[in-house]
Amino acid sequence: MARKLFIAATGQHCGKTTISLSLLHLARKKYSRVGFIKPLGPKPTLFNGIVADKDAALMAQILGQEDLLELMSPLVLHPGDTQKVIRKELDVTPMQKKICTACAELESKCDFLIIEGAGHCGVGSVLGISNARMAKMLDAPVLMISGGGVGSVIDSVYMNLALFEREQAQVRALLANKIVAEKRDMVLDLLQLAFAEHPFSVFGGFNYQPILANPTMRRIASILNLEIHGNQDSAEKIVHHVQVGAASTQRVTELLRESTLAIITSSRDELLVTLSALYQMPEYRSKIAGLLIPGRQPIGKTTQQIIDRSNIPYMRTEKYSTSDLYLKINDDVSKITNEDTEKIALVHELAEKRFDFEVFEKQFFG
Repeated sequence: MARKLFIAATGQHCGKTTISLSLLHLARKKYSRVGFIKPLGPKPTLFNGIVADKDAALMAQILGQEDLLELMSPLVLHPGDTQKVIRKELDVTPMQKKICTACAELESKCDFLIIEGAGHCGVGSVLGISNARMAKMLDAPVLMISGGGVGSVIDSVYMNLALFEREQAQVRALLANKIVAEKRDMVLDLLQLAFAEHPFSVFGGFNYQPILANPTMRRIASILNLEIHGNQDSAEKIVHHVQVGAASTQRVTELLRESTLAIITSSRDELLVTLSALYQMPEYRSKIAGLLIPGRQPIGKTTQQIIDRSNIPYMRTEKYSTSDLYLKINDDVSKITNEDTEKIALVHELAEKRFDFEVFEKQFFG
């Protein structure tokens, strides 16, 4: 039977998938058979003709287990399903059985199995299988992931912990993630003091990493449904800053920071030409991730030629305004995809430096 671990979180965007990826990477150094399951998938995608949760599809590709995807994502919610459940038009009993069956089959194939929850611990309650109940149902000890603060983390942990305690699911450890590096020692000391009377340990996760939190050019192109023109090698470049080119040409160039995506309207010929020229200079190449060009006015013929000859990466849209683009990019929380090889390699590297897998195993399995 597999050693199994339920990864829960106090809310969205705490880094469950990144931590799952880290632990799987470390587990593969010890075990020949490791596995992953996302029992309840709220984010459906189509992969190799199979409708599965996005996180499960990602892990299937990383682990080379595409043939197990239907087991790794046994239940995917579609729009309208929760309403059908509430109206008694959809029976949840077969759903619960499907999850248990899939998990049991993966256990028989694995030595170490990560079970990743969805959102906060209450997600799935409408189906009678909240994260907390699922952990109990699958008989898996819980690692709860939180953000990297203090007061807000304590509040959210207590709120989520109440449901785990009600379901009698065992939370064995809290992992504070995305910690500001300069505050790491203070944050962990305070959290350990705050939860000293509880039967779980407090661990430190990753420090906040812009390279993990920020999107790639490919990710931005995907959320905007746009094509990347110019240098195709830029698709995996991580965008650390988004700058709206509303100021003078000189001022915009002065404000360029590391890996900046500049949003420049199609009417700003002089700025488009300048950035295209700067992109060819070694001292500016690292500062310019690319251009995002909105506006109904066509780009001038000469300007377009200069852009093309410079090979600067750019995306063009007439659909969105500058403010729309800025908000869409900044509202998006970047998720790792199988194509984000740079991010995945960094996660593996950081995991080896940050986590002692033997300590984790002892905490959860004795």
